[in-house]
Amino acid sequence: MLKVIEAIEAQELIAELDIYLQGFYPDESNYLDSVDVLSQENVHMMGAFVDGKLVGIGAVKIFDDYGEMKRFYVKPEFRGQGLARMLMGEMENHLINLGIREAKLETGIYQTEAISLYRKLGYVDCPPFGDYQPDPYCLFMGKKI
Repeated sequence: MLKVIEAIEAQELIAELDIYLQGFYPDESNYLDSVDVLSQENVHMMGAFVDGKLVGIGAVKIFDDYGEMKRFYVKPEFRGQGLARMLMGEMENHLINLGIREAKLETGIYQTEAISLYRKLGYVDCPPFGDYQPDPYCLFMGKKI
């Protein structure tokens, strides 16, 4: 089941994701939005629940002309059930309901499973956007929705 959550509810999963990503990338290549950033008004966050337990998260940071997908994570033991795909779909639907027709994201080059999912969902490589700069550890992707 998916439902809208507050970032503070996802604090444990956010910390788990931070530790996971810090094992792959140097600090300057980790764009780890904090609970405070994810609690801002321009962020919409959802959680995936299995048997009442939060096992996956995803958020979209809303800008004037696009939404940036942020902090997608599913606990390893719950992967392969389509939860990340469902979370991505809900975030895209949220953007569409706001009249926003483009989604973008930044991911690490070693997140091969995530990159594969994003490509299956129609995301294609794009240049850095917003405040991002080119980074050899980062892949930038976008999709018209």
